[in-house]
Amino acid sequence: MPVSLYIFVFAQVHEEFRVPELLSISELYDISITFPGGDSTSADVSRPFMILGLESEDHARILARRCILVKSIHELYANGETYDEIHHQNNQNKHLWSKYVKNTSFKFKVEAYNHSIPQRRQKEVVLSFSYMGWLGKIDMKTPEVTLCCFEEYPDKRGSPASLRHRHEGDGAFMQVYFGRLVAEGTARQLVNNFDVKKRSYYGNTSMEAEISLLMANQTLASPGKLIYDPFIGTGSMAYTTGHFDDTPGIMRAASQYGVSQRIIDLCTFDLTKNPWRCGDLFDAIITDPPYGVRAGAKRLGRKNEAWRPTEKFLAHRSEEQPYVPPTKPYELSALASDLVLFARYALKPGGRLVFFLPTVTEEYEELDLQTMMCDGMVVIANSLQDFGSWGRRLITVRKTTTARFAPHTFDPSAREGATPHVPAHKDFREKYFSGFKRDTGDAPLVQRRMSDDVKLAVS
Repeated sequence: MPVSLYIFVFAQVHEEFRVPELLSISELYDISITFPGGDSTSADVSRPFMILGLESEDHARILARRCILVKSIHELYANGETYDEIHHQNNQNKHLWSKYVKNTSFKFKVEAYNHSIPQRRQKEVVLSFSYMGWLGKIDMKTPEVTLCCFEEYPDKRGSPASLRHRHEGDGAFMQVYFGRLVAEGTARQLVNNFDVKKRSYYGNTSMEAEISLLMANQTLASPGKLIYDPFIGTGSMAYTTGHFDDTPGIMRAASQYGVSQRIIDLCTFDLTKNPWRCGDLFDAIITDPPYGVRAGAKRLGRKNEAWRPTEKFLAHRSEEQPYVPPTKPYELSALASDLVLFARYALKPGGRLVFFLPTVTEEYEELDLQTMMCDGMVVIANSLQDFGSWGRRLITVRKTTTARFAPHTFDPSAREGATPHVPAHKDFREKYFSGFKRDTGDAPLVQRRMSDDVKLAVS
């Protein structure tokens, strides 16, 4: 099928998440995307505009409706470094727009990234396209066609805003894009809909709405899928995955979003002593595991396995006194490896595990992830949310095997691929509280203050 080119306009946040999200949604809806150079790894995610190939305009509408980071998608008529190039290409592509000229209502928008264009020059740009000969009604509210011209300017950060005029450098753009609006990115309004501050039930570790929505897209959430969060906390990921597909607090908040009927049930148990007795059960597992910073990550068991309560203690214990099982620390690298092994058992073939992994920026290397993997589990996306001296990576893992496995025992000796390599996320709690000091005795790395939307506690 022939491929048409489209201008994708992205929100300038979470740049490393753009391509993984596009690839996930295209897989979910069986959409073929052609990237510049034919390879998604060559895409420049530092800029807000990207030209991609699609086989159908309907595919563009689906992506705009589902991708959280897409602001709008436009059929490409021309792009270049000068308006002479734009007009030359636009004339060559007359077959794309001539069908709208005679009796279609329209409006024309001229916008810029990193710049404010004076109204006088906006008018000049619009008039420069007069050769297109539009005969339809100008309609600024509900036009049938919206023509958009985008000028991209260099990043002006570092230059004090108080020392420059708002129109300074006008016309010194890097690139110009021109095309017809196909679809606005309606999924972005979900960020406001799921705003944690408006939620009836939340905690200080609740995941921010935008990240929860991005994680939901990585799971390929859709009607009929069974998705599991083993560290659900206040339910941030349950609400967003439920959207795409006097009660407890989570169910109360789910009712607020109209997704309570899509959350099957809530159970409280230690993942290392889980009740799941059959594998190949879930379409996806989505979670933000405990990092052990504000509250240490723990699992059932005793620090000293040999210790047992004395007969005297047992004899004097009241029958009415509730039993509180002992717990012991659960180190993050062990938790992460166990999570991958558990997912291999619990996921259906082709299912996905989507989770966040905190890492120390200067220590991280790709080998950290490779040593966590086991046979039949493959990393397909790894996106960094950078906080300075540390960051958290959204890891997406696919189960590629159809073989059946025994339940994971969560015994350290059962972990596959034992290696002497020490990953950057090992003992993350201790590194965090030490200010990420280097072993060489250097001064601590600058530790950026955590924002409210950063989850650093057990769920």
